[in-house]
Amino acid sequence: MNIQNNIIATLPIFKVGDTLKKVIKFFNESTYSHVAVMEGNVFIGVLDENDLDNYEKDKKIEDYRYNLETFFVRKETSWLDVLEIFSKNEANLLPVLDDNGLVVGYYDLIDIVDEFIDTPFFTEPGGILVLAKGLKDYSFSEIAQIVESNNVRLIGGFITDIRNDVIQITIKIGTTHLNEIIQSFRRYNYTILYGNNDDQFIEDLKQRSDYLDKYLNV
Repeated sequence: MNIQNNIIATLPIFKVGDTLKKVIKFFNESTYSHVAVMEGNVFIGVLDENDLDNYEKDKKIEDYRYNLETFFVRKETSWLDVLEIFSKNEANLLPVLDDNGLVVGYYDLIDIVDEFIDTPFFTEPGGILVLAKGLKDYSFSEIAQIVESNNVRLIGGFITDIRNDVIQITIKIGTTHLNEIIQSFRRYNYTILYGNNDDQFIEDLKQRSDYLDKYLNV
């Protein structure tokens, strides 16, 4: 998936010598959570809209440079890693840096999620399962074999969490009749964390995550 086409080059990149009034004006006129700051041609961090209430409006960004956050992505960063950085930093705008550390633009969260939803993982009809198993005990080839042994097509899958040596895998399969496949996975000692259709999966994502519910309208 090529997400570089979604880089926005029309939004401002502030200089460390700019006044906070200028930044506040930008946030008041947009719905973005963060904005990039440069010193010369060097990226030094992002300003968080939520911090501005604690700053004196007549001062410059320079006066609060040590409060800047330092997250960003590279042009070559994969879309899954981009989504992870969005989520970890509760942001809806990410600065994108080139190989020389220059800010070439931003990713908007909505654009990246739209790319995801336009993939066959969501556009192909079928059902979604979220599986869990010991990190050393699972394999994608086994997952594919279990699905295909039920005469069902495996559309796609990805790792969604790894915690305490347990891995969580989300898969999309070419049927909404999930009972037989769920039983097959249980026979292979997979725990079924979720099983439903596409629309319900998206709705549950909204309901279970304050972050997604705040920023996404899918």
